[in-house]
Amino acid sequence: MKRFFTVYSLLVAPTLLFGQGALDPSEILKPLSDQWTTYSGDYSGKRYSALQQINQSTVKNLSLSWLTRLTTGCGPTGADNAGGGGFAGRGGGGAPAPIIVGGLGKGDLNTCGGGRLGGGILMVDGVIYMSAPDNAWAVDARDGTLLWHYYWKTRGGTHTGNRGMGMWRNNLYLEVHDDYVISLDAKTGKEKWKKEISSFEQQYFSSMSPIVIGNHVLVGTGNDMDAPGFLQSLDPETGERQWILYTVPMTADDPAVKTWASLDAARHGGAQVWIPGAYDPETHLYMFGTGNPTPAYTTGRGEGDNLYTCSLVAVNVDTGKMAWYYQTSPHDTHDWDSTQTPILADAPFNGRTRKIVMTAERNGYFFVLDRVTGEHLVTGKFGLYNNWALGLDEKGRPKRNPGKDATIPGSLVNADVTNYPPPSFSPETRLFYVPERNALRISYLIDPDPRGSMGLGGTMGGGGVSYGSYIDAIDYRTGEVVWRHENEGSAGLLSTAGGLLFSGDGQNLVAYEAATGKPLWHSRIGATGNAPETYLLDGKQYVLATGGDQLFAFVLNQ
Repeated sequence: MKRFFTVYSLLVAPTLLFGQGALDPSEILKPLSDQWTTYSGDYSGKRYSALQQINQSTVKNLSLSWLTRLTTGCGPTGADNAGGGGFAGRGGGGAPAPIIVGGLGKGDLNTCGGGRLGGGILMVDGVIYMSAPDNAWAVDARDGTLLWHYYWKTRGGTHTGNRGMGMWRNNLYLEVHDDYVISLDAKTGKEKWKKEISSFEQQYFSSMSPIVIGNHVLVGTGNDMDAPGFLQSLDPETGERQWILYTVPMTADDPAVKTWASLDAARHGGAQVWIPGAYDPETHLYMFGTGNPTPAYTTGRGEGDNLYTCSLVAVNVDTGKMAWYYQTSPHDTHDWDSTQTPILADAPFNGRTRKIVMTAERNGYFFVLDRVTGEHLVTGKFGLYNNWALGLDEKGRPKRNPGKDATIPGSLVNADVTNYPPPSFSPETRLFYVPERNALRISYLIDPDPRGSMGLGGTMGGGGVSYGSYIDAIDYRTGEVVWRHENEGSAGLLSTAGGLLFSGDGQNLVAYEAATGKPLWHSRIGATGNAPETYLLDGKQYVLATGGDQLFAFVLNQ
């Protein structure tokens, strides 16, 4: 009987799921539990799930439920894609899953083969929605069956990893690297509309996971040259722009102009927006990080702070107006974007509950601010070998050591301590979890003329040495690291009410005891992509993770 039921579900369940899948925007306001409705699971950025079926006692019984290998579209029609392993590549009733082809290219510039799976994954009403550069898929969350595959024929350009999709009602939103946002029908994968969000000719590239807040679709884009950064809000039904917020001064009356050599330098100053932020529904403030200034390593932008690069920015989602900012790397000279996903919490601080925002930055420093006002509360250093700064200033910001800038004979300086894989925060342990990497490198200046070193040019590195990588647990009240666990991977993190912390160590998906960092369980799935996720379906809690081009779903073996 059990075998018959399994076969029946594989043939019938996908057909039923095509009639489901709509997401009410209010659902994203709920704390993370049964579903995964936006990049971080909910708006807070905590990646903390209230599910506790899988806990410290039961995690030893976690076993593989299914895996699916996802391959990308190829050629002018995408027809070379044969689906994946197991039941992937088959739609409802055993028919081949439809491939929907869009895009402005010919298909000859697409990378064929295994998908680079590493962004946020949505799970809504029994269906998983995930993406890779130029591709999106819908997968049955019960058994891994592929329901549809969307393939975008790219015009080329810089191709980083895709960060995931956003969802509003029955619409999905996907950014592609040649600078379009596409709205897809969640049931069928068919295009509803597409809108250009930045200039392909100016070498922008778009990879951010769109964030849906009410009737706003927030999208960002990247650029490694000398163009200005910005965040835009689009209408979810039409794609028309509602507002745009530039992250560098664009007019002479912006007070931040004085932090640049000139208005022209500011307007070519970078501060790209390419990682999703977090949202506070009480204040209507969306908090997100901005990227490095340009030129990144050399002179040409003055000696000021270069606002609003390398900053945490709060914007009112209804008006597009900046409410406050806090700069984590004034006058950055090391390409330390402040583009890590921030985390919001209402938590005890100095004897009373504060509405805080926390962020651990690429520069190796951890910050806590009041999320309503932007007031600085805590700064802590979590990189063991940070040597680029000379202490903190009166605002709690690291003070740059000019002697650690790139020089012609070479400067010994620490590498980036963390990067885009998202952190997590557990209200249960009151600990902030983040990957930490420790390395020193020699930074050589090879072109001191900023005209020849736009964007990230003008330097080269050499002589690097690693001092180990860890998962850190930071006390947000002090900024001190409570425990470190050696971990050679750089995947993001997931904490749960079951007292667990999930991540990858470069070879395995691992479950740790959240309070101590003690490993409790692992499965060898290869190097994990972004961060593990969890959801509840048919009364069972699943843990979802990616390894290479494969999607793995684990469930308790009961």
